[in-house]
Amino acid sequence: MNRKTVMLGVVGDSASGKTTLTKGIVNLLGEENVTAICSDDYHRYNREQRRAMGITALNPACNYVDIMEQHFNLLRQGQPILKPVYNHSTGDFDPPEYIRPAKFVIVEGLLGFHSRVMRNCFDVKVYLAPVEDLRVEWKIKRDTSKRGYTREQVLRSLNARVDDAAHFIHPQRSFSDLVVSFYPPDQNKKETGSHLNVQMALKPSIPHPDLGDVLEHAANSDGTPAISMSLGRDEGKPADILNVDGNISAEKSGELEKLLGNHLMSVASALNLEKLGVFNDGSKDHVSYPLALAQMLIAYHLVRAQDPVQVATQ
Repeated sequence: MNRKTVMLGVVGDSASGKTTLTKGIVNLLGEENVTAICSDDYHRYNREQRRAMGITALNPACNYVDIMEQHFNLLRQGQPILKPVYNHSTGDFDPPEYIRPAKFVIVEGLLGFHSRVMRNCFDVKVYLAPVEDLRVEWKIKRDTSKRGYTREQVLRSLNARVDDAAHFIHPQRSFSDLVVSFYPPDQNKKETGSHLNVQMALKPSIPHPDLGDVLEHAANSDGTPAISMSLGRDEGKPADILNVDGNISAEKSGELEKLLGNHLMSVASALNLEKLGVFNDGSKDHVSYPLALAQMLIAYHLVRAQDPVQVATQ
């Protein structure tokens, strides 16, 4: 396929952290270098129509999959698109938006890996899989604070989507190159923010950086590992499993960010670390160091994909 842009796909269930992850990568690489779009804009029906029809937004039949395929192909070729706009606050559609892609394109949403045509557009594919109790809490916070729902309405919506999530969202995990899973530490099962652990399954479908220098400096002041890596499996298939401790200190995170930044700077001209790891809990911004390190690792893969010939010869 003719390629003029580098494309990253970020897929996961509703409120799994897709937008937060994407914003950090955009800030890191610079808004002038990255075009980010949400595939939720391609819903076929508005909120009232979906309610009347008894169909959820997770169902491919509720989305213009064919238009997504066409637009993703155009973006990959560096061509502009007239993208639809779904307004989550009103539950209806706003006027379409003219999008001209930058050199990097990130598509985040529910169904980005649903069809082979869409999957083939992406150089890097990331699936977000936070533990379910955590995702539910994130969705309640987001939808009650930003989208005008009550807690009871959110819980009813979640219950109505269980089957569609199992049939249409979760199977896309198998097509990803990286799986990112946030989960609370054993000593604080109620943690939902800054001190969440993160586990990343690095699959052999794409080349991953040699993180020997990062792991060499990964010990906390008490000797426990802030980052560790082991051989493991994701959905029964081999993968390198990278774990980041949610209690990593700001100093240790900064040290490891610099080391990861060295990997990135070998292929990127500039990095903006100012908003790395920032997330909003529905009322104010916070910083998660494990999130920051995950964003840097994914950005590395995106930038490295600019020149597959260079990668193959190194």
